[in-house]
Amino acid sequence: MIVGEKMEKGVWQLQEAKNKFSNLVERARKNGPQIVTKHGQEAAVVLSVEEYRRLTRPKTDLVSFLRKSPLAGVNLEITRNKDLPRDIEI
Repeated sequence: MIVGEKMEKGVWQLQEAKNKFSNLVERARKNGPQIVTKHGQEAAVVLSVEEYRRLTRPKTDLVSFLRKSPLAGVNLEITRNKDLPRDIEI
């Protein structure tokens, strides 16, 4: 497979990715994740910001997460120590 074919499939050699970074970013935005190789080994992936946000978005909101917790419904007694803080020298 020649370099041009690999670029069409979303695989870029590092030097080519550096030389054509703007093109690499545009392809990530339009065609999906682009893989960058270094010495023939996959080294990095360039994603559109939309894809990154989709991948890193929490699966559930915090309230739903806490309601599904194994501790949901457990009556925890939480108290605060009302002693004065200790003195420290600065």
